[in-house]
Amino acid sequence: MFTTDAKSLARMAPTLKRVLIVDPNGTAAKLLAESLKGLGVGEVVHRAEGRVALDACRDFEPTLIFTEYKGPNLDGEAFARAVRRSNLACRKVPIIMITAEATAASILGARDSGVHEFLRKPYTSGDLTKRVEVVSLKPRNWIEAVGYVGPDRRRFNSGEYSGPRKRKADAPKGGADAAAKDQAMRILASAHKQFDSDPMQALRAIREQGAALKALSMKASDTPLVIAVSELERALMDAQPTKAALAAPVAAVVALAAPETLAELAA
Repeated sequence: MFTTDAKSLARMAPTLKRVLIVDPNGTAAKLLAESLKGLGVGEVVHRAEGRVALDACRDFEPTLIFTEYKGPNLDGEAFARAVRRSNLACRKVPIIMITAEATAASILGARDSGVHEFLRKPYTSGDLTKRVEVVSLKPRNWIEAVGYVGPDRRRFNSGEYSGPRKRKADAPKGGADAAAKDQAMRILASAHKQFDSDPMQALRAIREQGAALKALSMKASDTPLVIAVSELERALMDAQPTKAALAAPVAAVVALAAPETLAELAA
């Protein structure tokens, strides 16, 4: 039997305060709610359809979401992407996807839609607890890009996932701050390049990376980067920043990236 100590349960409590279960199968949703009781779950709301579940996200503001992968009037991947790309207060909360179809395609699809964890049916109480513990006690960096919005996919924790966990940019020289700077530079350049495909998300991504780079530049006393990011912030203050208006300030920031990053971006 899988057990969790009282200290861990207390730390998991905020995540379990308000749980939304999205599943066309009412019986399965009820069983999941019952299983969560042992972890001290607070309020639980069940919705059977993706569209209705999005409304619940707005009204209920869940702290944890479970969604079935597929079902009548439900596409779990589409639902997760909609949450992540919304302006909902809960857009960054942990999402755990559940399915009996644990194929490579479904696992990678779930990961790329922005979920935190993947839970295969049938699951034990231990399996469920492990997933809740991971999303509650092991937070992952948030990625705000154009092509992807969600927790860092390089740290996908699902026990079902056996694919590569490392990319070329995972461990640049210089430690965690260098890695964070490198990633922010890459996303910033990509967001500007993809601006026309999704202007709203591109702007959100550019703002997010600008804020991250500002914090890193101030921490490192990197004056050139502080100045470049400040110019980008000024450009973003316009009522409706355009791709053309952001071109120069974005380029000035990206020009301060590591040489190897610049070489890859120019390729």
